[in-house]
Amino acid sequence: MNTPRPRPEVAGVASADRVRTGLIKSTIMRLLVSLETFGLVTRLADGRYMLASEVVRLNAIYQDAHDVERHIMPRLHQLTEESGETASFYVRHGAYRLCQYRVNSPHSLRLHLQPGDMRPMDEAASAQALQTPYVVAKAGLTPFYSRGATDPHAASLALPIYGAQEELLGALVISGPANRLTPERARALHGILSTIADELTRSLGGKPLYDSTVRNRTD
Repeated sequence: MNTPRPRPEVAGVASADRVRTGLIKSTIMRLLVSLETFGLVTRLADGRYMLASEVVRLNAIYQDAHDVERHIMPRLHQLTEESGETASFYVRHGAYRLCQYRVNSPHSLRLHLQPGDMRPMDEAASAQALQTPYVVAKAGLTPFYSRGATDPHAASLALPIYGAQEELLGALVISGPANRLTPERARALHGILSTIADELTRSLGGKPLYDSTVRNRTD
């Protein structure tokens, strides 16, 4: 009677793991310990691992972000189409303002900025909007305008956007070259920006603040 050869369990598992992942078993274990430390996986009693609740939380954040994007992007396209300038949505990121979403102007001469780029909280219109409490906006607010605040050749127009709990969600911004987005041109765009800002606010669950025609439709 032939006796079965013992299976080299550790070496075999290590080899199989390396074939699947390109990593040796000790490296995989260190990675699992790190994932467990950050609440991304949980070790079961039998030694196996499963995804932990932190993954669910991160997925919810991811889904929420995409849900917000679904509301914002159509408004940015509309704003660019009606103004002829670049439209952006900025959020506060610590001591900076971050360009979260952007639709570029059809003009060949335009500002070169991409989603994810950060700028200082200076005197730019978007920075001013991101520092505006809800009570100030509710009392009456016209769009902020800046020229040469961050870039000497750039100008921008912005309004803060608030959510259902009157929390500041971000800033809706029109930007362009300073020689095209002049103070006179900016004033002519007040109505467009106010209307679209209120449409976006309403779609995100907030109460319109800036345009009377939009407010009347929600009262």
